[in-house]
Amino acid sequence: MRLEESVEFAENPEPRCPCVLLLDTSASMTGSPIQALNEGLRTFKEDLVKDDLASKRVEIAVISFDNQIKVIQDFITVDRFESPVLTAQGQTFMGNGINKALDLIAARKSDYRQHGITYYRPWVFMITDGEPQGEADKAVIVASDRIKMEENNKQVAFFAVGVEGANIEKLSEIVLRTPVKLRGLDFREMFIWLSASMQRVSHSQVNEQVALPPPGWGAV
Repeated sequence: MRLEESVEFAENPEPRCPCVLLLDTSASMTGSPIQALNEGLRTFKEDLVKDDLASKRVEIAVISFDNQIKVIQDFITVDRFESPVLTAQGQTFMGNGINKALDLIAARKSDYRQHGITYYRPWVFMITDGEPQGEADKAVIVASDRIKMEENNKQVAFFAVGVEGANIEKLSEIVLRTPVKLRGLDFREMFIWLSASMQRVSHSQVNEQVALPPPGWGAV
């Protein structure tokens, strides 16, 4: 635990609502998809920071996956979050990306416990336009097993969004919740929904069941 994090927890002892944005930056996202995703990330920050309580309670981490898994942003409260500018290249190491996201959450929970910070069930919000590609099958199997175990034990809420071209059938095998197919490149509406959902959760009691708004950005 870094000193600045200890200070940050002391200055802001609010319960935390951690959310990992797990983003596909493989070559097929080149052009309009990655541009729309970057614009959506800016919208997410702008919308969420308007809510004073959410901006202190919601923590965002950003992980990209292509041939490499990169922690673009480790957990940080929304009021300090700067939306990244992503670029696209390479294949789709999805299984490794999922495992990294779950590892990051486990480490953050340890930080919270160490400092007496209560927390809501963490979210992972994965956005992809494809399916696992170029990595060992075992990485995907391990990732899928971990999602299902942690979902069943209420340790994480894992959401998968399929952009045009995504293999929804394959995603359904990997995750527990039904994947949602994005309507066109409507990342802006999707991130506004995610912001509204995070606000609802952050205004609730820890462990309270929260009704989420319907995903109007999903393709029927």
